[in-house]
Amino acid sequence: MTDTSTGMSALPASDQPRGAPVLEARGLTKNFRVRSQPARGRGRLRAVVHAVEDVDLTLRAGRVTAVVGESGSGKTTVARMLAQLIKPTRGTILLDGKPVSGRRLHQYRHQVQIVFQDPFASLNPIHSVRYHLSRPLRIHHRARGRPRVNAAIDALLARVKLDPPGQFADKLPHELSGGQRQRVAIARALAAGPTVLLADEPVSMLDVSIRLGVLNLLGELRDIEGLAILYVTHDIASARYFADTMTVMYAGRVVESGPSLEVTDNPKHPYTQLLLDAAPDPERPGPQAIQARGSAPSLITLPSGCRFHPRCPHAMPICSEQQPPDISVGEGHVAACWLRHADYNDATDNPSPAGNVPA
Repeated sequence: MTDTSTGMSALPASDQPRGAPVLEARGLTKNFRVRSQPARGRGRLRAVVHAVEDVDLTLRAGRVTAVVGESGSGKTTVARMLAQLIKPTRGTILLDGKPVSGRRLHQYRHQVQIVFQDPFASLNPIHSVRYHLSRPLRIHHRARGRPRVNAAIDALLARVKLDPPGQFADKLPHELSGGQRQRVAIARALAAGPTVLLADEPVSMLDVSIRLGVLNLLGELRDIEGLAILYVTHDIASARYFADTMTVMYAGRVVESGPSLEVTDNPKHPYTQLLLDAAPDPERPGPQAIQARGSAPSLITLPSGCRFHPRCPHAMPICSEQQPPDISVGEGHVAACWLRHADYNDATDNPSPAGNVPA
C-alpha cells in the first residue's frame, strides 16, 4: 500500500494491538574484553568488563519503557544490543516473538531504529538533511523516484514539527540548532518505517528549554502511531513524566522495575531511592532520605552478592554473600533486594546500619 501524496509505502507503525510485546530481551548479557595483563607464572590474563548481566526487558506497542541509571550502569549497552550494533555475549532477542537471525537482519533494521544521544555526532556534517532522510527511504524501499522521495522527506520533516519543510531540507547539520538536529535524527529513524524506536538519552545534549518539546514529540509517536519506545536516561524525573514503565539498572543489573508512577512514588530498592533523592525537588524538606557511601564499583572486579551493598545504608550480611532474587512488591512491580524478602521483613522496618558491612 502506498501513500499517493508522498509515494511513501504506507506501512502501519505497528500491526500489534496496543500493549502487545513487540521487542523482547531475555537474559541479555554483554562482557567486553580489555587489554591483556601480565600474571606471574601464568602468561597473560585478559580482564573482562561485565557491562550487562542477565537483563530481561519487554517493549510493548504504544508504550514507553524507560531504562534509568547512572553512567556505567549498562543502559546504553542494552540499547545498542537491541539495535544490533553490538552482539550480546549471551541472551536472546525476540522481535514479534521470533528470535533474530542473520536472514531477518534487514527486516529487523527496518522495524527497529535507534536515535543517539548526540545528534551532531550522529549526522554526517558534510551532507544535507535531504541526504540523511533520502538514504533510509531508498534503502528500505519506502519511496522511489526523486519527486516521491522529496515529497516523503517533506512529510517526515512535518511529522517531527520542522515546518516549513523546505526551510530545513537543504541545510547542513551545523546550520541547525541542537533541538532541530535531534528532530532530524528522529525523522531519519522514522524514514525506515519502524515499529520500535530506541532513544538513547535523546534530550541530554539539548537545552533544558527545548527538552520537553522533543519528549512530547516522542509521546505523540507513541500515542498516535503506536510505536514501542525505549527511553534511556539518567534523569529519573523525566522518566516518570514520559514513560509508562521503568527499569532501574545498577552496575549492569536490573535492581527494580514496574509501572513508572509506582516505582517513583513507592520505590523499594535503596538505589532507586537514591536516584529520586538526587533529582531536584523544591518541595523536599531537609536532607536526603538515603545517604549512600562511595561510588559505583568497578565492572571488572565486581563486589560479591548485591552489587549495591558496599554503598547501601541498609546492607545486611547476606547482601555481601548472595545476589538477591527478583521479589514481587506490587502488581507488576519487582525489586531485587534482600530487604523485601519474606525472611528479612523485620530488616525492612529496622535495617541494620551500613557499618555492619565493610566498605
